Amino acid sequence: MVLALTDALDAANRDERVRAVLVTAAGDHFCGGADIVARNADAGGARPRVGSIQRRLPSQAHRLIARMLSVQLPIVVAVRGHAAGIGLHLAVAADFCVAATDARLWEPFAARGFTPDSAGTWLLPRRIGAVAARRMLLLGEPLSGADAVATGLVHEAVDSADVDRAAEALAARLAAGPTVATGLTKWLMLAGETATLDEQLQHEALALELSSRSDDFREGLTAFRERRDPGFAGR
Repeated sequence: MVLALTDALDAANRDERVRAVLVTAAGDHFCGGADIVARNADAGGARPRVGSIQRRLPSQAHRLIARMLSVQLPIVVAVRGHAAGIGLHLAVAADFCVAATDARLWEPFAARGFTPDSAGTWLLPRRIGAVAARRMLLLGEPLSGADAVATGLVHEAVDSADVDRAAEALAARLAAGPTVATGLTKWLMLAGETATLDEQLQHEALALELSSRSDDFREGLTAFRERRDPGFAGR
């Protein structure tokens, strides 16, 4: 599933018809995390050789999260029920997450005696701060969807029955926006996590140069002069 999601994002990023991505799940729960029990069973009970996890993760879960953050398409995730481990990280790596108010967002690592992966230790401190991240990562304290909104972990919390509708509406709103500018702005925000001020100013100059040459920029100016809502074509 991780590989399929990564391939789907790669394909979407190459397809100029795609203007937004919506990630949902079938059933009552979004994602319970990686199935470690099944993975060990598949190994026939044999102990993995030293370094196998460290070699495997960069091309699997870690590649997926990095792709979500870097793809120049807005991503919306709809969460109900449990979102644990990589399931939580999918929600946090997205640009927007719409969660059920009674959803359970949980980092299971401390309770199982191993360490986080799939960028949990990078994402959470940046989204909710070090103090709140420690409560989730070191103490294993879960958040409801409502609490996650209060901490800034997710974008919106609604009744479980309304999650899909709200997420679809948000994805549609993003898809109707200025696609080039949206993608470049997403890139700027990611680059700004590590760039110096001078580097980020250069990034902004480059992005402005590109976005100001788009058809959507011209439509935005025309709509402003004509005092109407713009009709962006995504080009």
